[in-house]
Amino acid sequence: MTTDFSDLDHFVALPRVSGLVLDRQGTRLVTTVATLDPKRTAYRSALWEVDPGGHRPARRLTRSAAGESGAAFLVGGDLLFTSSRPDPDDADAEDRPALWRLPAAGGEASLVLSRAGGISGVTTAQNAEIAVVTGGVLAGSTDEEDDVERRTARKDGGVAAILHSGYPVRYWDADLGPEEPRYFGLQDPGGDGGELQELIPSARGGLRNAHPVLAPDGSVLFTALTVPEEFGSERTVLARVDVATRELTILLDDRDNDYVPGPVSPDGRRLVVVRERRTTAELAPHTDLLLLPLDGGDPVPLAADWDRWPAPQAWLPDGSALVVTADDDGCAPVFLIDTSTGSVRRITQDAAAYSLVLLAPDGLTAYALRSSYLFPAEIVRIDLASGATERLLNPSERPELPGTIERVESVGEDGHSVRSWLVLPEGASAQSPAPALLWVHGGPIGSWNAWTWRWSPWIMAARGYAVLLPDPALSTGYGQHMVDRGWGQWGKAPYTDLMRATDDLVARADIDGTRLAAMGGSFGGYMANWIAGHTDRFAAIVTHASLWALDQFGPTTDAAYYWKREMTPAAMLENSPHTHVADISTPMLVIHGDKDYRVPIGEGLRLWYELLSSSQLPADDDGVTPHRFLYFPDENHWILKPQHAKIWYSVIEAFLAAHLLGEERELPPELGL
Repeated sequence: MTTDFSDLDHFVALPRVSGLVLDRQGTRLVTTVATLDPKRTAYRSALWEVDPGGHRPARRLTRSAAGESGAAFLVGGDLLFTSSRPDPDDADAEDRPALWRLPAAGGEASLVLSRAGGISGVTTAQNAEIAVVTGGVLAGSTDEEDDVERRTARKDGGVAAILHSGYPVRYWDADLGPEEPRYFGLQDPGGDGGELQELIPSARGGLRNAHPVLAPDGSVLFTALTVPEEFGSERTVLARVDVATRELTILLDDRDNDYVPGPVSPDGRRLVVVRERRTTAELAPHTDLLLLPLDGGDPVPLAADWDRWPAPQAWLPDGSALVVTADDDGCAPVFLIDTSTGSVRRITQDAAAYSLVLLAPDGLTAYALRSSYLFPAEIVRIDLASGATERLLNPSERPELPGTIERVESVGEDGHSVRSWLVLPEGASAQSPAPALLWVHGGPIGSWNAWTWRWSPWIMAARGYAVLLPDPALSTGYGQHMVDRGWGQWGKAPYTDLMRATDDLVARADIDGTRLAAMGGSFGGYMANWIAGHTDRFAAIVTHASLWALDQFGPTTDAAYYWKREMTPAAMLENSPHTHVADISTPMLVIHGDKDYRVPIGEGLRLWYELLSSSQLPADDDGVTPHRFLYFPDENHWILKPQHAKIWYSVIEAFLAAHLLGEERELPPELGL
């Protein structure tokens, strides 16, 4: 399709594919597609069906102003989904997400279940007509009727206050409490729903980050369960719930690891478990897989010698192997792990990132979402024997890109390889070198390996910039040592890796090293702040949702217990960008959202004041400064609203143009300036 990346209205209107489910016969694939609403101020999702055979065009299944998401197939082929669409039989019903069913034979969707606390998700069993729904419950409610009464009293009384007795009190962009997520067994998901049965009544907030995993016959549910610890900490244990009796058993629990369930084997006898090592100031995170015998016995490590962090996706139908994905050298391929030997075989060979891998009943074919810096998420079919991958007829086409991308390599101070993606604009050459942007990824545990709507290098390539996307120390996909070498010392190897990558970038004939800027968000924003205080080689720096004063950030972030484990007080001081504010001589654009609970707004406010009062570019007597502060009162760690995404890109472009190109750009009139 023709794509104008220089037109932000066009960019934010591009359809966005997410989610993927496959029916039990392997004949129907359903995904979710988000598009702009008529006012162009929000995204609205709908369910689309994609032909697994690759012959028929994708067709839209649902249409409502409220949108639909969270699809799950029942054994008989009916499709469950969640939506806040109106109840056709109750004009006075409140606007809240409910559970709907679309018959396999076609026709209109019907309401299955509506409840005061809404429905946030649905999980179905592979071989039984059983469903588990997730929904909110006020912590003190004894049953559904009591929950309705408490909600009504709270609403009618205009009460928003929340009384906490534990930690945390908020998470990412959400205030926690008094509502908590709970699991409910649904007796008749293919009919009118029937009576709900709460499966873990004593969860008490422990399902905040959890997702239920059902055994193939639906008799047992596995879940991560968060339990509180002393000193405001918490850990995640592995729990088993008998769906019929609601008996809960803790299967794995220790102080050194967190546990998350993966899929259950087809015969119901083994559970894949993701084990995540709990960090200390000396121990970096590490992820591996266990096979847990469900009829008794200790868990057994799977592929223990493989120096990658696998994410389990699905079992082969005969239980002989496990399909996983893992970050690997700037992509996230599909791998197959033999469950008897632990040997690993890479399936997909392209430089793309795969997720939501689903297996056809014959075990020969898989379907997945795939993206890379060449294209956003799309649905593909994978031949597991050959690794051949075919793009199916998707609900949207690939955009045309305004440039090219290549893989480049540098060498860190310690001799370790530092790999990057480099996006080049059209026309970049020795005769016409391009200005360049260094983009630092967030995390910091992560990798530049997949398409991103929030940090699209193609927006900048369309404006003539080259964009370097490096994976420095702390990045995944390069082995445990790559993480270890930056752990607890963010200002050392991560910084020097980035500078080495920048050295090699500006040495290229097609790059103008005199016109250079650095940008990053979250940890990338931290790194932008650190760069600002340690070098003047950049003409401008953009820092988004960034950590500034680590001693202040630690106790105020939404997961302070994790941060306390990562850095000692001495390390916080040694690695804190705010201690170098007096050395900052580069104009900075600070961006922060007030609803950011991961990196609280106090970081941005303090950074802004100290730039104006203590950097080498302070505000003058009239308050004029080369620095800028772009503030979003109603956004969080991410800028999600389409109208704000346009503001975000436009202000960044204007700031860069002023300092790298010596040109003035008109700011969006919506800013009111």
